[in-house]
Amino acid sequence: MLKVKKVNANDDYTLFVELSDGRTGIFDVKPYLDKGVFKQLQDKNYFKQVKPFFCGIIWPNEQDLSAETIGYELKKLKSHN
Repeated sequence: MLKVKKVNANDDYTLFVELSDGRTGIFDVKPYLDKGVFKQLQDKNYFKQVKPFFCGIIWPNEQDLSAETIGYELKKLKSHN
């Protein structure tokens, strides 16, 4: 089962995510910000309170995203070689 091992919020409403299958990358939360319970994430201080939970991620008021959703939309980081 896919799990989120690490998550760090960025100032541009993206998340740096490390998954249990070894993939790392950026998940863009911006498409979710105007939808229902996710509107609260527009507050950057609140947005930065994200943490891994069960297999996915969660914020204090229980907005959550599954590891499968994150893995499907994860953008690989561009290497700096």
